Amino acid sequence: MSPAPTSRSFFHRHWRRLTLLTALATTLTVCGIVLWSGWKLASPTRRPLQDYHREYLAHSAAHGLKIEPFTTADGTPCLACTPDPTGHLGERGTKIRNQLATRGFALRSPGQIVGTLVLLHGRNGRKEDYLPIAERFCAAGFRCLIPDLPAHGEHPTATTTYGVREAGLPARVLAEASLKFAFDPQPAGLMGMSMGGSVAVHAAALPDAPWRALVVISSFDSLPAVMTGQATRRAGRLLGPPWAAAAAAVFRLRTGLSVDAIRPDRQAAAIRIPTFIAHGTADSIVPHDSGRSLFDSLPPATTKQWTEVPGADHHNVFITDFPIYADTAAWLLTHLAAL
Repeated sequence: MSPAPTSRSFFHRHWRRLTLLTALATTLTVCGIVLWSGWKLASPTRRPLQDYHREYLAHSAAHGLKIEPFTTADGTPCLACTPDPTGHLGERGTKIRNQLATRGFALRSPGQIVGTLVLLHGRNGRKEDYLPIAERFCAAGFRCLIPDLPAHGEHPTATTTYGVREAGLPARVLAEASLKFAFDPQPAGLMGMSMGGSVAVHAAALPDAPWRALVVISSFDSLPAVMTGQATRRAGRLLGPPWAAAAAAVFRLRTGLSVDAIRPDRQAAAIRIPTFIAHGTADSIVPHDSGRSLFDSLPPATTKQWTEVPGADHHNVFITDFPIYADTAAWLLTHLAAL
């Protein structure tokens, strides 16, 4: 009676097949990761409504806001946020008004409006994410218009191009809202974070853009450079760059646009309005140096300010002890509002 085959003899007899299967599985996994990366770059996962979003929408007056949804002619869903007409302030609004008062700003009475801001969310975000930000800016005297950017929230467009094709969207939102709600569109400012910052830079660089001041938070100078940096941190110097290049190829197939065209630093060179750029010193998504490079791309003659948020990462830059809201509100009030 012959002995039963051992595990060693099994692998010895089938090593070629096992090696081929392992190589095939590895190749399929790598291809899947590349396809997923490029697809999500063009079409990020849409963030659903959160409980705190619903609370804001259902009890806006408690936050010192009046919130009115509207949709532009091209299908962009938006929220128009104005200070509560009774002058009531929420906790965040009270805090920022106190901070601005200590800086010497003689603010108008709560409920009065001195200008309009268009606020642009980041990648994987949606317009409702900016309601806590709108609460603060409305308390400072601004009307806030918040659109869902393409491929986000309820926007019908399936892909995003980080500002290349979205550059005209903020101005359209401002123009259509001013007609719908019967207000003077000027003075107007623009604020964007991360991807929204790239859209804001592209928008501010357009000829005859309506913006009088710009705020950019945690954004980048070059999308290809950020992609390569992230891939290298995750996969190493040998595999990272090819991964980024392959994801870029998928992005191009999905959008018809090369990621090499997404260079906000080139757009920044055309910006002439006062520009405030802030970045967290511990940002692990968009390196601090990328934000600084974007700032340095602004023309020397442009009124500008660079602010570092100590210890802040990409997703918590707004929620550290650093008074980033007071800094941005002060910049916008200085350059938009005649108080």
